[in-house]
Amino acid sequence: MSVQAIVGANWGDEGKGKITDFLAAQADWVVRFQGGRNAGHTVINSYGKFALHLLPSGVFYPHVKNVLGPGVALDIDAMLAELAALEERGVPAPTVYVSDRAQVVMPYHILFDQYEEERLAGAKFGSTRCGIAPFYADKYLKVGVQVADLADPARLRERVERALVPKNALLEHLYGKPCVDAGEVAARLAAAGERLRPHVRDTATLLAEAVERGERVLLEGQLGALRDPDHGIYPFSTSSSTLAGFAAVGAGIPPYAIRGVVAVTKAYSTCVGAGPFVTELSGEAGDTLRDRGGDAGEYGATTGRPRRMGWFDAVATRYGCRVQGATEVVLSLLDVLGYLDEIPVCTAYEIDGKRTTAFPTTAALDRARPFYEVLPGWKCDIRDARAFEELPAEAQAYVNRLEELIAVPIGWVSVGPHRDATIRREIPEARRRDSRPARPRYGALRRVRGRAPRRRVPR
Repeated sequence: MSVQAIVGANWGDEGKGKITDFLAAQADWVVRFQGGRNAGHTVINSYGKFALHLLPSGVFYPHVKNVLGPGVALDIDAMLAELAALEERGVPAPTVYVSDRAQVVMPYHILFDQYEEERLAGAKFGSTRCGIAPFYADKYLKVGVQVADLADPARLRERVERALVPKNALLEHLYGKPCVDAGEVAARLAAAGERLRPHVRDTATLLAEAVERGERVLLEGQLGALRDPDHGIYPFSTSSSTLAGFAAVGAGIPPYAIRGVVAVTKAYSTCVGAGPFVTELSGEAGDTLRDRGGDAGEYGATTGRPRRMGWFDAVATRYGCRVQGATEVVLSLLDVLGYLDEIPVCTAYEIDGKRTTAFPTTAALDRARPFYEVLPGWKCDIRDARAFEELPAEAQAYVNRLEELIAVPIGWVSVGPHRDATIRREIPEARRRDSRPARPRYGALRRVRGRAPRRRVPR
């Protein structure tokens, strides 16, 4: 039996799509367990470059069965449009199942998301305006609509009418917008339900049977640990749990079935959206790193917004790996750093005059300043490396130091955007068992406010 969760250790955009696509070659099932179309997973393969928003990253393998679990915020039109786009670009039609218990993103969820961001103006949270927060609010208010409801016109109409009573009052009196007609919404959803019908299954039973047979299952998360509403940088979080602990719930499988948690983190830091970001770079340094990052620069796969850039944050990443319960880490985009003479790594924060390696709450993060350790760069292109030993000594030392700081084995290193540019790094059994936190070498640190140090400070 092999069930793995693939999750983000940071703010999202860590490269989970490529890793899921890579590992899906040996998988039988790939399952999205939370989130909606508000974030994208970028995949590059022989068919081209794709930004997947709702579809699982196993859709490029004909043998893989892809599932949208009950924890997903299902935008039916968006999902079907993604499938059509794959077909137009020559991708063989994938097998995609949608849980009959998944809930549907309603047209008015998107409206409320847009109107609320407009109302908040300068205090907005940086929403993608895809309706995600209003969707999850309705889900937990118990006025949402399940996929199974779409096949029952009377029940669907009653659910929509009940939800719209308070919403139309808000539209009229808070936002000054037109009311929504329940009949129009129900008719639109019923039509979408007919188009969705071939994909609808009792996916919890399908996956339970797959687990009993010992089939290989990948559970794919959206965003990262620091966007979790309970453990992340609240309120600058998403609206569903991004943690591997939720994967069993959002997919509908037993918790004990998950035997490994693969946390993905970049070799530097990026962030889309509002909220504290301790190692953020501004000016030329940030612009250069952004333009060199990824296959075509660091811009949001869903919104196209330029990502906020920063050096690797070991404090945040160690915390993200811990709350994810990571058993191993994928370090992505190592190749991007090949232009640097020296590479700063944040190993501690200063908050109110005190140094800490613990990741604090959001209120304290606003006052945090980074301490950097500076490591030598390798100043060459490493995209052709296919074994860890083929990397320059400085690149190997960088990976080894990050592993020491985050206290989780780095089992994979990505050195390019394509599937085969992924190095498997053998982890000695002794290091697999060692979960003790790393102790930063404070003597090698220097506090820098807003910029990286030019040299290592001697002990």
